[in-house]
Amino acid sequence: MKNIFTTKRLCRAGIIAALYVALTYAFGAIAYQGVVEIRPAEALCILPLFFPEAVPALWIGCMLANLGSPFIMYDVPIGGIATLIAALCTYGAGRLIKNYILKFAVGGLFPIIINAFVIPLIIVFLCGDLCGAETAASAYWLCFGSLCATEAVWVYGLGAMLYFGIFGLRKKGVKAFLDGTSVSEKSEKKAET
Repeated sequence: MKNIFTTKRLCRAGIIAALYVALTYAFGAIAYQGVVEIRPAEALCILPLFFPEAVPALWIGCMLANLGSPFIMYDVPIGGIATLIAALCTYGAGRLIKNYILKFAVGGLFPIIINAFVIPLIIVFLCGDLCGAETAASAYWLCFGSLCATEAVWVYGLGAMLYFGIFGLRKKGVKAFLDGTSVSEKSEKKAET
């Protein structure tokens, strides 16, 4: 059986988790506002399309980043689980879809939709912040729509540059972005042609 816990993968996972935390903390309180989250670290949520180690790295990075949240009691475990589920779904899409553009389009949906459904639950129902709305239901849907929009900016806007940059580096054979001659890399090369 091939060793899946290589030094390269462990280092890459640590870098992904650290980047998630650093990019979140760099924006301070505005990374946790709820209605409009300035959180460019969400662009890293496309990395499970390439690297299986990105799944636990994003989960740990999200939980560590949420230690700075004003909703820490709920945001660390629930936000972490939402990120873990989104990362697993993104990884699954990356394994099932062979076309690299469709893979990015579908894989990017999971962090957007899952976070948009879960984060308003924390903010509106568990913490009681109505975000200026009159009812909890209207506050939830206001927060849902806003999070869909801001997540899409980070995942599809900034994440697109990251995705296509890594795809290009893998295509060129840059070893830091490869794990040898795996089946997924061979299928990526076939998808390019």
